Amino acid sequence: MLSLFLGDITQKGYEKKRAKVLSPGPSSASASAPEPGPSNSSSSSSRHRHTRRPHRSGGTRDERYRSDIHTEAVQAALAKHKEEKMALPMPTKRRSAYVQSPIDNCTPPDSSSSSDDEAVSSESAEPQHSPDTWINSSLHGSSTSSSASSTLSHGESRPTQAPQPQSQQVPPPPAPAHPPHSHSQPSARGSRVDLPPNAVVRGMSRGQSRSSMMETADGVPVSSRVSTKIQQLLNTLKRPKRPPLSEFFMDDQEEIVEVPQVDPNTPKPEGRQIIPVKGEPLGVVSNWPPALQAALTRWGATQGKSPALTALDITGKPLYTLTYGKLWSRSVKLAYTLLNKLGTKNEQILKPGDRVALVYPNSDPAMFWVAFYGCLLAEVIPVPIEVPLSRKDAGSSQVGFLLGSCGVGLALTSEICLKGLPKTPTGEILQFKGWPRLKWVVTDSKYLTKPSKDWQPHIPTANTDTAYIEYKASKEGTVMGVAVSKVAMLTHCQALTQACNYCEGETLVNVLDFKKDMGLWHGVLTSVMNRIHTISVPYAVMKACPQSWVQRVHIHKARVALVKCRDLHWAMMAHRDQRDTSLASLRMLIVADGANPWSVSSCDAFLNVFQAHGLKPEVICPCATSPEAMTVAIRRPGVAGAPLPARAILSMTGLSHGVIRVNTEDKNSALTVQDVGHVMPGALMCIVKPDGPPMLCKTDEIGEIVVNSRAGGTMYYGLSGVTKNTFEVIPVNASGTPIGEIPFVRSGLLGFVGPGSLIFVVGKNEGLLMVSGRRHNADDLVATALAVEPVKTVYRGRIAVFSVTVFFDERIVIVAEQRPDASEEDSFQWMSRVLQAIDSIHQVGLYCLALVPANTLPKTPLGGIHISDTKQLFLEGALHPCNILMCPHTCVTNMPKPRQKQPGVPPHPQNLSATLPTVRMIIDVSKAACILTTQVLTKILRSKEAAATVNIKTWPIIIDTDDLPRKRPPTIYKPPNAEMIAYMDFSVSTTGMLTGVKISHAAVSALCRSIKLQCELYSSRQIAICLDPYCGLGFVLWCLASVYSGHQSILIPPMELESSLTLWLGTLSQYRIRDTFCSYSVMELCTKGLGGQTDILKARGVNLSCVRSCVVVAEERPRLALTHSFSKLFKDIGLSMRAVSTAFGSRVNLAICLQGTTGPDPSTVYVDMKSLRHDRVRLVERGAPQSLPLMESGTILPGVRVIIVNPETRGPLGDSHLGEIWVNSPHSATGYYTIYGEENLQADHFNTKLSFGDPQTLWARTGYLGFVKRTELTDSSGDRHDALFVVGSLDETLELRGLRYHPIDIETSVSRAHRSIGESAVFTWTNLLVVVAELCGSEQDALDLVPLVTNVVLEEHHLIVGVVVIVDPGVIPINSRGEKQRMHLRDSFLADQLDPIYVAYNM
Repeated sequence: MLSLFLGDITQKGYEKKRAKVLSPGPSSASASAPEPGPSNSSSSSSRHRHTRRPHRSGGTRDERYRSDIHTEAVQAALAKHKEEKMALPMPTKRRSAYVQSPIDNCTPPDSSSSSDDEAVSSESAEPQHSPDTWINSSLHGSSTSSSASSTLSHGESRPTQAPQPQSQQVPPPPAPAHPPHSHSQPSARGSRVDLPPNAVVRGMSRGQSRSSMMETADGVPVSSRVSTKIQQLLNTLKRPKRPPLSEFFMDDQEEIVEVPQVDPNTPKPEGRQIIPVKGEPLGVVSNWPPALQAALTRWGATQGKSPALTALDITGKPLYTLTYGKLWSRSVKLAYTLLNKLGTKNEQILKPGDRVALVYPNSDPAMFWVAFYGCLLAEVIPVPIEVPLSRKDAGSSQVGFLLGSCGVGLALTSEICLKGLPKTPTGEILQFKGWPRLKWVVTDSKYLTKPSKDWQPHIPTANTDTAYIEYKASKEGTVMGVAVSKVAMLTHCQALTQACNYCEGETLVNVLDFKKDMGLWHGVLTSVMNRIHTISVPYAVMKACPQSWVQRVHIHKARVALVKCRDLHWAMMAHRDQRDTSLASLRMLIVADGANPWSVSSCDAFLNVFQAHGLKPEVICPCATSPEAMTVAIRRPGVAGAPLPARAILSMTGLSHGVIRVNTEDKNSALTVQDVGHVMPGALMCIVKPDGPPMLCKTDEIGEIVVNSRAGGTMYYGLSGVTKNTFEVIPVNASGTPIGEIPFVRSGLLGFVGPGSLIFVVGKNEGLLMVSGRRHNADDLVATALAVEPVKTVYRGRIAVFSVTVFFDERIVIVAEQRPDASEEDSFQWMSRVLQAIDSIHQVGLYCLALVPANTLPKTPLGGIHISDTKQLFLEGALHPCNILMCPHTCVTNMPKPRQKQPGVPPHPQNLSATLPTVRMIIDVSKAACILTTQVLTKILRSKEAAATVNIKTWPIIIDTDDLPRKRPPTIYKPPNAEMIAYMDFSVSTTGMLTGVKISHAAVSALCRSIKLQCELYSSRQIAICLDPYCGLGFVLWCLASVYSGHQSILIPPMELESSLTLWLGTLSQYRIRDTFCSYSVMELCTKGLGGQTDILKARGVNLSCVRSCVVVAEERPRLALTHSFSKLFKDIGLSMRAVSTAFGSRVNLAICLQGTTGPDPSTVYVDMKSLRHDRVRLVERGAPQSLPLMESGTILPGVRVIIVNPETRGPLGDSHLGEIWVNSPHSATGYYTIYGEENLQADHFNTKLSFGDPQTLWARTGYLGFVKRTELTDSSGDRHDALFVVGSLDETLELRGLRYHPIDIETSVSRAHRSIGESAVFTWTNLLVVVAELCGSEQDALDLVPLVTNVVLEEHHLIVGVVVIVDPGVIPINSRGEKQRMHLRDSFLADQLDPIYVAYNM
């Protein structure tokens, strides 16, 4: 369980705590008993300060979820954690990365804020005295502590040390930070150099990996901030995960992924099978109209002066009243116009049954009423939608999907609304993203035509034709249209009239959106059926004047009010300005979101305040609705003095397992739920399992409410596939047999039937998060997050909760908007406490918690958070968080079981400080008697700059080769025997090892002979070489091969390409070169720099059709992606797709493979990555999941024998195994050259024998892992040849969880994760996987990368990333061969020398 030490911590305090922290945490029993000690005065004074805050603060809570009991429970849980004191490492952020939001660091005006379901005030009015002082002291301790960081963050208060002289690993200083939106080009890397370690010279024995040497933080200041934070992270991760899992299933025969075994103590339903619940019969009333339009006809004719609708202006004053007479006459005019006057004389544009969009703002109910009833009278089908505000509206393309699926081609709107719609420069209405082309029709009276005397609208008796379509957004964001038939519309109005006991002529105040749901059903349809006077209070008025609806009830003596919890809360907050209001006239206060379990406290608090103003407790009527089933249940108005319905206090743990248990064990995790009354008249209801077949639940089981009624939706219009699953459900009993033939409609509500057939709802399907087989409700998690006092951190209580699927399970993500003035420490502390609160109360781990700048989350039309769009942005890496905390270690509990093992460099003027020590070391190790060099370099070796790095007085004799004597020596030296050393080859490996190998005269001539044969290098040939000449095969080709074979070599120093990119390719074309050799860095330079310029090259006459072979000289796995893109790009200027191949060499043998001119093309195979981690080779088809393409490393050279060996047992391996590549060849090196005389230590690298099989042959160990495959391809002699596939260097592999990983595979995944990731590198430190990614986009993308990197490594490699480091382009060191130097990167990171943009420590 995670825990956090609250309050500030200094270096000294930290050292003191460290001993405590490192000891195992206290037992839960002792930790759970809070100490009731007296609360200190500072915390109590801070408490009083808290309650006197001005009420319109920007950090208000979202009062949908207000519950004092829950707040106390959360604070109690946090207090328990506080006892355990555990520090979480705070992320490191570069100052420039604190990009504040697009709102210019100020709280925006209220108009843009607040969601549909949001509050405007801060804490509730009355001070909160909790039962226990210890809760308070823990709660407010944080606000009194100093502002220093709660963990070791930037503000570490340790003595400031003088800046350390930068050691040689420091990369060039980063470019100045980019402004938030600029897209910087990746800067060129500093000159590529080989960086040796401080002292290590010998090759290492293969057994010990480099990481074991670094275990002691070799060369890293132990007090570095990074190592301190990693220590904190390790301490946190040592704590036990929940839950302990034991059962496994085989996943692809390779890796075993854990499946949670059902805990025997899991509560299971024990009741009998539920019996369907029947509503009372729908009464037959003689004067009920045969169709809803008939009711309008009747009132328009007989009660024309009676008020139908009063609209309010922005200040809450009545603007106008529409009478039933006017409503009727205008609707008839519109119906006539729609059917007869839209086209030219004879063509009818609209026919009965066509669908028409209604686009009216919430401030204009009258225009909407006329349009809606006009459509009904014309028998066209209205589809009300929100007014589009911009092309970028959240969910705009989904509304387009709705209009498309409903076949809408025409939109009705008002003149004012049309003027406000976004336009193109030519004045056309903008084509919204994803929308079909629409014809817009303005419905203001002056544009309507009065029908001729003889024209009457056709009003048939209600039938099953569609009357209107209501839009509904699914959990995934898809917007669908629920079709409601004419008979369903009428029956629903009748059922509501009976349930709510509506009477003719009553007054109703409606605060809800009249376009859909309860606002439409009660406020537009049922009201007209009963000649009710509706007073419509638009959302904008509520923002400006929150008590307006209460005043309207008082002034009009309204009998019914239709509200949401937020309206109750706002009225309460504003009520002290309104002493003389009376709510005594109300017989029914309908709470539309009363089905939300968190509505109880709003209802109670409202009653508490307004009971004194005549509000009767029995008039509060919560109800449950859904777009598909319409009204599911509503509490009937009670009788004065009758006992109020009881509440259910349920165990959240029980709920997560889908069962109803009265909460007894832990009062902190209880959910109090109120009933939503009885089933609707004429309806039948069941509870069925929410997933799988619709099996009836048991009486103590939570399930989805399904309803059979004539008053429900009939289908998703135009989507027959999804309709069946929702509107035609036939419940089955335990044995799977249907309970009858009547179809039920899924409501999407989760709940149960309580005593007395009362219905209780505990959540919605769309807010359901299924994690490891347990159900959590998004609203419950929001409530818990809000109960962790968010005032300092969260902007207006705006929090979104959703789940993403990563690694075979759903993972919970919480995104909140951060206040512009929130400090880093406050935000991080709030995030840490949310983790703990959710862990304690819901027993579930969060995967990711992100804070984004205020007002940047996508909004719904009424200002709430658009969840599915937010989730989409998160998954695309476009959310731009300003703070993020990933917790994969905590919540990913299904990881596979760890595997058990079965018993050459010249000084470079721009980078002297980095290269000179290497040169010095080579000279010292080789005991060189003199230095041969050029005039320019002689000056550099003796310069002042050089003196700053090495002692220049101790150089051996320097001979200037530009100025050699004319005289020839009397005799040419001939070695007495071929075994003598010809030269020594020094090179720095990617792991930072400097190794020199001895090359004999015999090896030199054998190697040159082998190359000559393989590449057919006759004396008439010309070859071009563009690679570094200092070591390995590069040196042999540059200096030796042409002398041996007598051909001409054109030498192109790679350095020259930096100033003249086309030099190499231009030379190949000019001299019509057939064979060329290059390095990966040269190929990459040309691909990136010239890839887009092939047309220019073609115009200059560059033609590469002469090139028969282009060999990349390397000591690594072939870079397939790079060679492929090089071939593809330069195909346009004649390069053959078959020309490019690779060579392979190692320290013990400089050239093992080299693609010849006559051999077959190099083959490519696809291997399964999971098998590779187990050192097995399993070939798969191209495109198979988890497949890795590998290219043969060139043909094995003549005279070279290769065998694959198990590096531990030294036994030969079969061809389905990955092993170390051993070679036997006359041109292998004879040994390492060291100054310690310990050659025998590494002798086995050069002449070692197999443990069984052929015990006579001497082999050299390359230190590379690979495998050999017999290919189908034949060589020139007609034989099939063996292909060698190199997978990677043994020294570079990462051993994690008993498996072997190759850094390049993880890096390939990381670089694919987001468009802004350039280069990346991975390494391990104390068993934590560290990923460093270069950001080549704007800095505001930096934090988006953290979850995407974590996801991709978890999904593709089954590894949890410990630390994610985001750095500038060019920070990852790369040597002159183009290889990443991961160990140097690691050392620089641990020594705090990287200046990262952001470092995230994953929990």
